[in-house]
Formats: sequence, C-alpha cells, structure tokens
Amino acid sequence: MNRSLILRTLGLVLLGEAGAMLPSLGIALYLKESAYFAFGISILVLALIGLILSRNRITTNDVGYREGFIIATASWLLLALFGTLPFMICEAIPGFIDAFFETMSGFTTTGATVIIDVESLPKSILFWRSITHWLGGMGIIVLTLALIPSLKIAGMKLFRAEVTGPAKSKVLPRVAQTSRELYKVYIMITVIEIAALKVAGLNWFDSFNHSFSSVATGGFSNYNESVGALNNAAAEYIIIFFMLICGMNFALHYHALRGNFRPLWKDTETRLYLGITITAWLFISINLMIAMDYQTETALRQSAFQTVSILTTTGFATTDYNLWPTFSQGVIFLLMFIGGCAGSTGGGIKNVRYLILVKAASRQISKLIHPKAVIPIRVGRDVVPDELVESVQSFFFLYFGLLLVCTLMITAMGIDLLSAITAVAATLGNIGPGFGIVGPASNYAAIPPAGKLLLTICMLVGRLEIYTVLVFFSARLWRS
Repeated sequence: MNRSLILRTLGLVLLGEAGAMLPSLGIALYLKESAYFAFGISILVLALIGLILSRNRITTNDVGYREGFIIATASWLLLALFGTLPFMICEAIPGFIDAFFETMSGFTTTGATVIIDVESLPKSILFWRSITHWLGGMGIIVLTLALIPSLKIAGMKLFRAEVTGPAKSKVLPRVAQTSRELYKVYIMITVIEIAALKVAGLNWFDSFNHSFSSVATGGFSNYNESVGALNNAAAEYIIIFFMLICGMNFALHYHALRGNFRPLWKDTETRLYLGITITAWLFISINLMIAMDYQTETALRQSAFQTVSILTTTGFATTDYNLWPTFSQGVIFLLMFIGGCAGSTGGGIKNVRYLILVKAASRQISKLIHPKAVIPIRVGRDVVPDELVESVQSFFFLYFGLLLVCTLMITAMGIDLLSAITAVAATLGNIGPGFGIVGPASNYAAIPPAGKLLLTICMLVGRLEIYTVLVFFSARLWRS
C-alpha cells in the first residue's frame, strides 16, 4: 500500500477545504459577524494538519485501486468531520452528530437538514453550507486531480472510485485534463445561473446560494421555505432548467459547448432521463388540475419544479407535496428511486443502470426461447460487458437491501414507516426531503441521534455508490 501517496493526497484535500472556508471568513468579517472567529480557528486547524500530511513525499509510482478506494472514502469522511468545526465553534449547530449530519449532507449534495430556523443563522455560515454543496457536486477527488497534476499516477483509480454511475468515460486522454475540463464546464454553468438569477430579481447572496445548490443538485436554501420563499416564478423556471441540465452527463455538455451536439442528442440515457421527466411532469400536472383545481400555469410550474428537483436528487421545494393527491405523491415516491444520469452531479441509482437491467432481463427471456443464441446487451451503440451487467445487478441488490435494513433500524427508533423508508431513500439517494416528518415542509431534527448517524452513513454510501465504501471497510483492503 502506498501510504505516502494516501497521506499526501488527504493533506492536500484538507488544505483545499481550508481555502474553501476563506470566502465565508471574508463574509463574516465584512458583515461583522461573530462567526469570523469560528472560521479563523477552523482554517488554522485545517491548514496545520493539511501541511503536515501533504509533506509526505511520494516514493513509488506503484498505485492501484486499493489506494483509490482509500483516498476517495477517507477524503469525504475527513471533509465532513472537519467541516463541522465552523458550525460547532460558533454554536450554529452545537451537537457533533447534528453538525456531522449537516456537513455530510452538504458535501454529498443530499440537502437534508437538522436546522429548524435556517434564516436565523449568520450569512457566513449559510454560505459555507452552500459551498459544501458546490465542492461535493462534481466531486472532491475530481477537483483535486484537476488542481494537482502531480497526482496523475493514480488518476484513473481515483476517478473511478468517485465519479458516479457505471460509465467513467474520459473526455480527454489524461484524467487530469478531463477533470480540469469538466470543472471548467461546471464553473461556466454556475456563473451563468448566478447571472440569470440576478437578472430575475434575486440579490447576489440568494443568487450565489441557490446557484451553488442547484448546479450541484444539492438543495440547501438560505430560507426556511426553500425556493418557495423567493416567490419568484422566473427564478423557479431558471432553477428548473439548471437542475435539469445538471442531472445530465457533464461529458456531453463538454462536447456540446464545443459545438458537437450529436452525443447529447444520441445518448440513450439522456433520452430516457428526459422521457421520465416529461411523463412524470404531465401526470402530476393533470392530477393537480383535476384533483385540486390548480390553475394550468401553477400546476405545470409546481409539478415541473418538484419533478425535476426529486428526479435530479436536488431536493429544493416550492410547495409541500405531502398535501398533494395520493397519485402525485406516488409519482414523487417512485422518482426517488431513479436519480440523474451517470457522470452528472445528481445522485440516486442512475438511469443507465435501469437501461442495463431491463436489457439484461429482456436477454434472459430471449435466451429461454433461444438457449444457444448469443445476444449482446447494448446501450446505444456500445456493447455492455457481462462483468458490468453483473455489477449493476449486484448494485441493485445491495441498494435495496440497504434500504430495507436501514428502514427497519429507523422504525425501531420509533419513527413511522412512511417517514422511515423515505428518510432512508432520501439520504441513500442524496435527495434530501422525504415524506411524513422528513417532508419538504419539515426537516430531520425529529430523528433520534442514532438515526441521524445511520442516515449520515447512508449519505456517504449513496454518494460513493456503495462499492467504494464497502471496499474501504473490508478487512481484505487493509491486509498487506
């Protein structure tokens, strides 16, 4: 095991987190908020530990997937652990478990919160919450690879351990180049949304916070009533658009921004993703107009917002869908188990996995009729290797197995079944709000401490898509 590379990379990650706190420190100083002390101390602690770890010299180029799995999982754990410092020092969230839950929710772009009155917090703290979203959206390791070319020796191993979905394609020959280009697209989309929201009438602070959250498909808002508090239809349409495109594969955006739209139009997963979005949007809109006598524009806008928000695992809300008809709630519930596209900032199971699973089932039926037939599974024009098909099937088993086990554990803590299963689904899928006591008009404050800790683990497992975390905690990984 290349311990020097692991420690050096973790040190660089912590130094990056210290740098990410500087804007919040600047806001605290400018607004004369007492939180400046919390950020100052946090930055010093992170800088000191980061410098000590980053001084390890890489003595060998012998790097494998073992180092990739360790660095990916350890990076996210350390970021969440040290990210609690500003919350705890300024007593915005005094308890460690609550602060750990909130920070992990931020970095994994889950958007679940334990804060009852968000609007009472200092603006610097709210900005830090949004920054955790933006950093976690594209991926901590992807950012590290983009900024530190010297880590190219472990590039693809780290890239595959963190990037979401079964397809980890590169847009350029070198992983460091791919990471930089993806982040350029990410930054460009963020800047465009900030400008669009400002033109729509939001102030700069609201524009930055909601852009960071929607581009990262995170869901943290600086208002108790989420985006609904803005009372701005134009802003809602803008956020819908950016949530939708950020639920797509960013490699396709890279090609589109260079004038090559063919991959975007021809991508099978994107077609499925858009098809599910439009179908769910129309079903809910019609149901709201018939069952609740909504005006056409209101029904279309609110159903579009909630549909895209849940499908992309953003978790923003403009209304309480707990009050919607049962059919609409059922559609929202099903969307919680789909997610965005592979290579997007969205969480969840991913559309491409459903494509592979359905085609695998279809092949099995065909082979029952023609036992000797050789039937490859294709997604678009690409043949899917049998090894990947088995991986997807195992992923579904593990995902829903974890969902059931964790739901039972939450119900054992006195939480009703609907709230329990949607809380686990919302954290495992990095969505945020669920139903019942964890619905869009509520938060996770009512969950017992042990339940919050369990759901925090679900966030990490969901963000790194199960295998990376399971391998990290496997005894075989740590054996010589």
